[in-house]
Amino acid sequence: MGQSKAIMSIRTISPAQQNGRLVDHKDERPLLSRMASYMLWSFFILSLGLLIYYKMILPNWNFGDLFRINGFTLLIWSTVLFFNAVLSSYAKNYLTGFKYQQRFTLLSLGFAVSVMLMVASEHIIPLLSGWFGMSFFMAGLIGVHADWKEAREAGKYSLRFFLSGGILLSIGILLLAYQVDDYTLRGIIDKVDTVPYYLTLVAALFIITAALVQSAIYPFHRWLLSAMTAPTPASALMHAGFVNASGILLTLFSVVLITADTLTLIFIIGGLTAILAQFTKLLQVNVKQKLACSTIAQMGFMIMQCGLGFFNAAIAHLILHGFYKAYLFLSAGEEIARSKPQDPPKIKIKPLQALAVLLFGGAGAILFVYLTGKTSFTDSSIFLTLIVAITVGQATYNIVKQSILTYFEKLAASLLLFTIGISVYAIIYNAVSTMMVELPMIGTPQELSILQITFGVIFLLGFFLMKLGAYRNSPWLYVKLMNLSQPYKKTTFPVKSKAK
Repeated sequence: MGQSKAIMSIRTISPAQQNGRLVDHKDERPLLSRMASYMLWSFFILSLGLLIYYKMILPNWNFGDLFRINGFTLLIWSTVLFFNAVLSSYAKNYLTGFKYQQRFTLLSLGFAVSVMLMVASEHIIPLLSGWFGMSFFMAGLIGVHADWKEAREAGKYSLRFFLSGGILLSIGILLLAYQVDDYTLRGIIDKVDTVPYYLTLVAALFIITAALVQSAIYPFHRWLLSAMTAPTPASALMHAGFVNASGILLTLFSVVLITADTLTLIFIIGGLTAILAQFTKLLQVNVKQKLACSTIAQMGFMIMQCGLGFFNAAIAHLILHGFYKAYLFLSAGEEIARSKPQDPPKIKIKPLQALAVLLFGGAGAILFVYLTGKTSFTDSSIFLTLIVAITVGQATYNIVKQSILTYFEKLAASLLLFTIGISVYAIIYNAVSTMMVELPMIGTPQELSILQITFGVIFLLGFFLMKLGAYRNSPWLYVKLMNLSQPYKKTTFPVKSKAK
């Protein structure tokens, strides 16, 4: 019947399809799911309105020593509620007929409330309650498919990481609170200079470790690779909101981290994670695993920005990453094209193309510097500008290598891309910085050190080695990277054939 096709389409199984049969979808969508969607959209509109009102009037919204609402609080509330509202609207159709749809809805609402509680907390008790709440609800979403053994194992495995991180965070915060005899966030920040340096360092390391666990930074990354059992809306929420919470945590305790001189450590850990995750992403054949490695790499970049002292840039990054990653998960669709293996393309760049990449990368960096006013050759801001230049250069290369475009079209497309892209990013960066103006030390460039410069060179070398595909020439490195990017053994598909 004709020539066989090299490409075939397979339909992924949604949660509403179990044991090789379709569930009858004649039942109406649960009332709870519809109500949750309407409620989340209403609260998003309300929080957005409050954000606009707050920036116009600047009221004092402090509620004793328990809670405070400022521009940063409302910014995160609006972001979290928007993501949750979009995912709730998506899930009420996607999960129709799913046995645990109501549980999914309740867990999602619990997660949103927990994030909002943590961000608005002035006292450390509700702050830690919100952090642990996020952990429990996200572990529940990962293992929401209770009839599936891999899902149950993934939920339990993730929860062990989350609880460990939460305990370390509690120890770090309580250690500082006990030393200053003040259990409010403002009190700890104002009096941290009175704490002995070694205790501040220990507390900072506990807080940093909790953040690294939450963001799946190496070596705590395996829980995220094992969490692919979650339904698509839960995965989108996890990658768009949950892992980003570490950026919020580090921002809230930025003064502690700076006082403890730990920013260089954070910068190096984030950079190593970004490079390793980019390497491992190239080895994946599973779409969700590719997205997981991509998220780990982006979290590495976010941690790097915190290490540079640009906590405002980290918050802008996590917001943009949330939009981008939620879109990737929700737009994946049910049709997946699978083709036979092909040799990866090799990078071949002509002299004129290389010149165009360098020119547009430099021009993008200069435009970013002009629009944000954040640069210096003597402090850590140079790395932030360098990252922007690399991003623009890479985008330019993707354009100039297209053979279907004329030289004029390549020039025009590159110019348009970097102008619009950098301008939009600068606008978001400046807007986020304005919302965070009440927080201390949100943008505090650090003096350049030999260690930072050395690692910066190593980072650039690693980036270019990755782009050139050098890992393919080393079987030892290939195997190491492949093993590094494997999920926990009890959360993989072979377990499904065993007893439930």
